Amino acid sequence: MIAGLRLFFAAVLVAMVAIILFASADRGIGEALADLGRDPWVQAALMDAYFGFLTIWLWMAYKEPTWLRRIGWLIAVLLTGNVAIAIYLLIQLFSLRPGDGIEALLLRRDRADAA
Repeated sequence: MIAGLRLFFAAVLVAMVAIILFASADRGIGEALADLGRDPWVQAALMDAYFGFLTIWLWMAYKEPTWLRRIGWLIAVLLTGNVAIAIYLLIQLFSLRPGDGIEALLLRRDRADAA
């Protein structure tokens, strides 16, 4: 399970960086938002994505021990979305000790140790 998650989030990171580079070669994000930002479906998709980002960030905030790190990850998620989320998950996944299960990934270290 852990190896599969590592592979999945590495693929997400590579795919997101690739599509961002591809899109950036076409035009800048400011120009794209000026063109697309008034479209109600683009607004709905962005709202949906950002509510998803904030949902994942709530779990990240639960996992992180300090407010400085929580705020740092919030800024990263709001600015880069799934790039930051994939990086966070890869850090968490590669920080697991041998024999750790999914609960060690999902729970804070102090709670995972008690489980």
